[in-house]
Amino acid sequence: MKVAGLGFQREANIDSLREALVAAGGARGLDALATASDKADAPVLISLARELGLTIKAIPAEALAGIETPTRSQRIEKMRGVGSLAEAAALAAVGRHGRLVSTRIVSRDKTATAAIAEGDDP
Repeated sequence: MKVAGLGFQREANIDSLREALVAAGGARGLDALATASDKADAPVLISLARELGLTIKAIPAEALAGIETPTRSQRIEKMRGVGSLAEAAALAAVGRHGRLVSTRIVSRDKTATAAIAEGDDP
């Protein structure tokens, strides 16, 4: 299973999400998109998922907590308890034995991040 984790601010637009995803490695071969459960129903994310023909995995806060990420955002660490929402969501979505194939990439306007993980768990 291959999943892109996405983090984004309220003002992010689909171009920002798309740009971060492409920079992280693109949508080719992805099985799903993942983000924190409180962001999973954001219209911009739903639009991107529809455009790519992918489902959205909503990851509960307790599943994100404590996931070690190679990159760190102090703002996200304070808000979410993880260094990178994109990396943590991707890793949580692919399961315990998952690994990042792309660490967090930030869009040029700094409103969206993407990371990609692979794993054997469904």
